[in-house]
Amino acid sequence: MNKDFSELVEYLDKKFENIDDKFEETTKQKDLDILIERVDSLTTSIDRLAKLITDYYQEQMAMKAKMDIHEKWILQLAEKLGLKLEY
Repeated sequence: MNKDFSELVEYLDKKFENIDDKFEETTKQKDLDILIERVDSLTTSIDRLAKLITDYYQEQMAMKAKMDIHEKWILQLAEKLGLKLEY
């Protein structure tokens, strides 16, 4: 009868090992999925930030071009009026 129990114990040990392995695989996959989601979220955030920076830079360049035109007009007006502008 002891032999029967040892066989049963061995059989159950193997079954539980399989269950443990599947549980570990599932846990690892869930951890990997969570990590992938976090990386995707960070990538999306970085992309948004890069777009904001690019848009801001383009807006600044457009404003600079407009300021250069205004400065040129002011200098032309001052020259026509005979005014000397001091900085």
